[in-house]
Amino acid sequence: LNRIFPLFVVEPLSGLPSPSPRDPLFSPDSHMDAQGYKWVRWRVWLCRLAALLSLGLLLLVFHWRPRLGVLARCRSCPLAFADILLIRNSLGEQQVVEVLTEEMEEGSVELFGDLEETEWKDTIELYKEKKTLLRYYLFEGRRYLWLDRKGAFIRVSVLNEDWTCKDLYSFQKGLSHLEQSVRRRIYGPNLIDVPVKPYIKLLFEEVLNPFYVFQIFSITLWMIDHYYYYAICIFIISIISISISLYETRKQSVTLHSMARLVTNVTVRRNSGVEECVSSVDLVPGDCLIIPQEGLLLPCDAALLAGECLVNESMLTGESVPVLKTPLPAGGGKYNSETERRHSLFCGTQLIQAKGGGPGHSGALAVVTSTGFFTAKGSLISSILFPPPINFRFYQDSVKFLLILALIGTIYSFVILLRANVTWVELVIRSLDIVTIAVPPALPAAITTGTIYAQRRLKKQGVFCISPPRINVCGKVSVFCFDKTGTLTEEGLDVWGVMEGGPAGFSELVPEPRQLQPGPMLSGLACCHTVTLLHDQPIGDPLELKMVESTGWTLQEPEGDRNVVNAEFGGHKVLSVMRPPTHQIQTQFTSEALAIVQRFPFSSALQRMSVVTVSSGGRSAFAFIKGSPEMVASLCRAETVPAQFSSELRNFASEGLRVLALGYKSIDRNSDFKTIERGDVEKDMQFLGLLLMKNLAKPESAKVIKILRLAHLRSVMVTGDNILTAVNVAKICGMVGSDEKVIFVNATPPTARSMPTLRFSLEDTQSSVEVITEGLYQGSFGYHLAINGKSFAALCDYFPEHLPKVLMRATVFARMAPDQKTQLVKELQKLNYRVGMCGDGANDCGALRAADVGVSLSEAEASVASPFTSKTENISCVPLLIREGRCSLVTSFSLFRFMAMYSLIQFCSVLIVYTMKTEIADLQFLFCDICLVTVLAIVMGRGGPSNELHPCRPPASLLALPVLGSLFLHTCTIILGQLAALFIAISQDWYIPLNSTVFGTANLPNMEDTTVFDMSGFQYIIMAVVVTKSYPHKKPLFYNVIFLCLLFILFGVMTWLVVYPGHIACRIFNLYNITDMNFKLLLVALAALNFLICFFVEVLIDLGILNCLEMLRGKRPSKKQYKRLHTFLRDSPSWPPLNQTLSPADQTVISIR
Repeated sequence: LNRIFPLFVVEPLSGLPSPSPRDPLFSPDSHMDAQGYKWVRWRVWLCRLAALLSLGLLLLVFHWRPRLGVLARCRSCPLAFADILLIRNSLGEQQVVEVLTEEMEEGSVELFGDLEETEWKDTIELYKEKKTLLRYYLFEGRRYLWLDRKGAFIRVSVLNEDWTCKDLYSFQKGLSHLEQSVRRRIYGPNLIDVPVKPYIKLLFEEVLNPFYVFQIFSITLWMIDHYYYYAICIFIISIISISISLYETRKQSVTLHSMARLVTNVTVRRNSGVEECVSSVDLVPGDCLIIPQEGLLLPCDAALLAGECLVNESMLTGESVPVLKTPLPAGGGKYNSETERRHSLFCGTQLIQAKGGGPGHSGALAVVTSTGFFTAKGSLISSILFPPPINFRFYQDSVKFLLILALIGTIYSFVILLRANVTWVELVIRSLDIVTIAVPPALPAAITTGTIYAQRRLKKQGVFCISPPRINVCGKVSVFCFDKTGTLTEEGLDVWGVMEGGPAGFSELVPEPRQLQPGPMLSGLACCHTVTLLHDQPIGDPLELKMVESTGWTLQEPEGDRNVVNAEFGGHKVLSVMRPPTHQIQTQFTSEALAIVQRFPFSSALQRMSVVTVSSGGRSAFAFIKGSPEMVASLCRAETVPAQFSSELRNFASEGLRVLALGYKSIDRNSDFKTIERGDVEKDMQFLGLLLMKNLAKPESAKVIKILRLAHLRSVMVTGDNILTAVNVAKICGMVGSDEKVIFVNATPPTARSMPTLRFSLEDTQSSVEVITEGLYQGSFGYHLAINGKSFAALCDYFPEHLPKVLMRATVFARMAPDQKTQLVKELQKLNYRVGMCGDGANDCGALRAADVGVSLSEAEASVASPFTSKTENISCVPLLIREGRCSLVTSFSLFRFMAMYSLIQFCSVLIVYTMKTEIADLQFLFCDICLVTVLAIVMGRGGPSNELHPCRPPASLLALPVLGSLFLHTCTIILGQLAALFIAISQDWYIPLNSTVFGTANLPNMEDTTVFDMSGFQYIIMAVVVTKSYPHKKPLFYNVIFLCLLFILFGVMTWLVVYPGHIACRIFNLYNITDMNFKLLLVALAALNFLICFFVEVLIDLGILNCLEMLRGKRPSKKQYKRLHTFLRDSPSWPPLNQTLSPADQTVISIR
């Protein structure tokens, strides 16, 4: 174990304090920063006393701001002695964690061999007994250990991150019980445990939420002010709201808990050779796992050492096609689960069947590499439990607006009441009461209703969402990236033909591979695949299924006694057998069946796969390779590759054909095929020819791309396919117009003899001069850039000054590895794009999760590969998502403006009646808040999205001029309306002035309050209509039938309360029964005039009347970098420089400001 835990130390000896480094490399994670603190007893007791004297207010502050609690009760200290850690991530968020200790078992010291004791343990003499303590802490489910040599806490997974493939094979013998026990203490239990908190704890946390603390404050204030009915009603609503929230929170926790928690019994091998059944909770990295033939639901990450496994990874990737996993190569290279994905088994995936590796050749053998939250499934669950904050201006601006509104309201009311000479108690109560009016209690719930309705509509359309806040983000997407195969094009490919090739050139195209003359080409097509049988049905990659089917060969797998099949093929361990049709002519290659004895699966990074086969009796052995033409050609002997290779490949790819190349070579039949290295197999091959497959674009793709282009939304293709094939598909789909040019970007890294170079060249080199002459840069031609993965990597590394400009104009990214897709998304986000990504989930997981909006096309409803999962097998869900996002965003804006106007209307009403030395009655408040505002706010968001995608995107900032201007103008209209109603009432002959000797409710009922209440009631309804936006992102108002009906009902109720309230209504609402019918009708007419003015103002604002104010201050450059870049490139007369070879030294960095 010396090589396994070379840095394992627990705590330093006393007297040797460790530093408290701030270097991120020494922090818990590369993006985290940790500071150590130690409890100070007198500070702790002082804080307890202060909390008691403040009636718990101090504890509430510490709950909201844990950092303050740490600073108040602790002192800074080196990490080595810390009891508490304050962790800050790259986003500036802080979290407090406690350092835990655990006593190690007696006898574990000997497991670490020659390591010095001072390097790995903490010896504390306590009552003359020596104890070995492990120091660690838990953060977001992961365990971090203290390492004294590093002087820092590090992820426990670091202890096994340097394992090589050779190290993993050394674990085949299994761990001893003592080794397993020590590792169990170090790594912790193998559990992805999502805590399901009891209702009491959830209630406590919910009540301490700032919003509900504000609610408690408001209710207490109203009770003091004798607003009993209103306070009780809001209290009941809050209880209902909390109950629903607790139920939903616990329900989600239980669902995630059941999805994340996996406890089962597994069989492991001990170093004594005994197979033992243990709980999966006790698994540790290094355990040798025996996988039964019938498979299992894997509870950990593991590397496959022997046998083959058929795995369904849909839960993690959304890819429904089972994947065949093969044994890990026994080389000395460092093991990485991502690069060795085809040899790695991931936690949470369903192993359908295993064969050829376990005891008696049934089942398979694997070694555990990661457990708990360090597994692939654990990382995904962690991303759901602890998502990064969505940096969306709407949410930030709403908080700013509320704070400003509350501050203005408090100051204004304080001044008004101070001038009215009220008592100090009354002054404080009334000023604080204004705060409760300025911040509507129902605001947080109201804003989210639009998102909830959108989520329900999406679910009906087969789009599932695990992150509802991202629905609003969909409305601001400005660029959408698409995978090609299976996303823009059909998943299945049809074989278009085969061309054999050699030194003499290519043969004629053979439409059907089964028509080929018997030989290595036909054998390669039949054998070079990872197709397997499940219940006697071939399953695997659709491309390979078509390829095998086209040869007419039959796949068989060993059953029963495998030794019989092995003996048939020279005693080699057989994985599967390919048998030719019985009617074929017998030759050296096809006279008998071929057995596949070794597979090296396809890798996106390597762009190839290979197999080793033996003939009957083991008389001959051949290796076959299949992959991208460029890669296969580079691995073949140069003299075997036809001279016309590049031109033929260019022709086929430009026609949109999917082109694969094959090669082969003879291998010494006495080789040990079980341990043969991939590098030895895939070199010095003989080129065989090309397999041509037609990959048709889905009929919906062109329609969707056209919709996005008309909506001024940029579309980008990101694929692992050939660049010419990708360009062809881009033209078919409409990403590249028929009148637009494609410019290829070719960047090369430096070599021993050359500098890095960058070159831009047109696809049709003959027209380059003509295009430049006619003015490419003056807009005579639209152009798109196309770049492959190698050039993209070189561009990022050696030409960073050109990268943003290429990203702005590139439409096709070809031969991109999975990590490059993720990098592309992040680079686009650096330009301030809101990036969407749509893929099939298999090779796109990283990009889907990195994008602002990730959409996985999958049948797996519970897939956690991306925030959105669509069961529709085409990209038609993308416009739907954007339309729903825009509708939800517009609805959220409307609801915010409605709730803000509701606060302002009530704010104005209260100030007016305060000025008249009276108040609004308790039940009047209740009627406005519940019957008028809350009911309308709940149903306002029910209107669905528009059927068309409009070119303009909805605004995301509440503090934009149109929003603030609208609120200001409407507020002015509201104030004028209420004052006009009040002055008209005062001017009447029957008006009776208030008793100036009393203040507040003692003056109720009165004409002033009744007039203001009547007018404000109409104004709530007016604002609900005016701020409800429809065109162009929502369906018209009449589609929201429930909302429309409620508007008419409430308008009728308010008209009744104004025109003929009756004695019962007057008594209930404390209204003055005004008998002048002409005045009442005048109030209704005034309300109608108020509506017309507000509606007219809103229409003018929508038409851009306020833009004239922006013109006065002058046009400012956009805050978004991609918009500034767009302006720069539009006006640039010299970019891109066609047919010029650039080097980094030639360039001047241009800053876009």
